[in-house]
Amino acid sequence: MLQIKLFMFNMCNMKRFLGFLLSWFFVGVAGAAELVGVAHVNMTSDTSQTAKTMAINDARRQILIDKLSPYAMSDQLVPVIRAAKSADLVNLISATSIDNEKISNTAYSAKITMTIDKVAARAWMIENEIQNWLNDGTSVDMFVAQINLSDDAIADWADLNKIMRNERIDITTKYINGKSVTVELPSASRALITIALRNGGWRTAAADDMMRIWK
Repeated sequence: MLQIKLFMFNMCNMKRFLGFLLSWFFVGVAGAAELVGVAHVNMTSDTSQTAKTMAINDARRQILIDKLSPYAMSDQLVPVIRAAKSADLVNLISATSIDNEKISNTAYSAKITMTIDKVAARAWMIENEIQNWLNDGTSVDMFVAQINLSDDAIADWADLNKIMRNERIDITTKYINGKSVTVELPSASRALITIALRNGGWRTAAADDMMRIWK
């Protein structure tokens, strides 16, 4: 009977240990994620080749706006991307894949996936005077978090700041858009922050390099 109890105890401890390792593994993976976006495009022109070129250019703009907006002042970023020449945006993409292509004489549709080059994107935004907080990979001291507040935004914000104060974590507010607040937090405390928030009734999820926080 004692052997059975010891075996059950060891199994429980092993499960907890494996769960701990997995939680750290996923935190690490989330911190190293790429900025990958998907666009579904459908274009018509005088030839299928022209339609394809237009579709790829449109997908690039869609993905850049979608994936970079959480890391930059949207009111600065969006008009610049829309006004930029397609050739000036090509180098901001490090990889492209195309699936579900459908081509006719004058039409083109596909699912296009693109990976954004962080270093190039950050340099381009700085060059175009777009305020941003994109981590280009050379600095890992801070990570970006997007906080979605409820209808009781003031109470939510006070509660979140109280949790951070209790953990002695400094929040750097970068951008406020309605009930969405973008902040920077210390990367070294990412696991601690996640645990503290979840214990405080908040939910978290990783998307690209960003942590999303909501109640």
